[in-house]
Amino acid sequence: MEWDLGTFLIRPYRESDAQSLAEVANDREIWINLRDRFPHPYSVEDAEKWLELATGELAATNWAIEVEGKAVGGIGLTTFEDVHRLEAELGYWLGRPYWRRGIMTKAVEVVCEWTFENLDVIRIFGGIYAYNDGSKRVLEKNGFEFEGRMRKAIIKDGKIADALMFAKLKQ
Repeated sequence: MEWDLGTFLIRPYRESDAQSLAEVANDREIWINLRDRFPHPYSVEDAEKWLELATGELAATNWAIEVEGKAVGGIGLTTFEDVHRLEAELGYWLGRPYWRRGIMTKAVEVVCEWTFENLDVIRIFGGIYAYNDGSKRVLEKNGFEFEGRMRKAIIKDGKIADALMFAKLKQ
């Protein structure tokens, strides 16, 4: 699946994305807003490990965000089983030089539409750290509703912080 959105593409990851991903992902300002499994510093080897997964078993629900021919971010879904089988978790990141251009807002819109049309999902949620105002705005612009604050739910960079839960339901 690939979407051409004019100023950027959402497309499957490619093994050749390693260098460009490492260049933009090796940024503390990105890492501070993501789970610890997203390493910092972020090397070409880290990108290669991710691409092995993202071009294999996770390929169906994880995509690169490409600007000017280079992979500069990612967006993806985690689906669940058992009683949570009708929901998916949305995750995303974008290189700092590409922030505040509306790229992620549009990417979230497109991926959510695709998810509701193509997967057996009726709820998409995103958990963000309370200090991440940019991500909060992206979700709100896409019709995600605030569902709750989990007090002192995360530890990042040695600091304890609240997490916020947002969700969007299939219409």
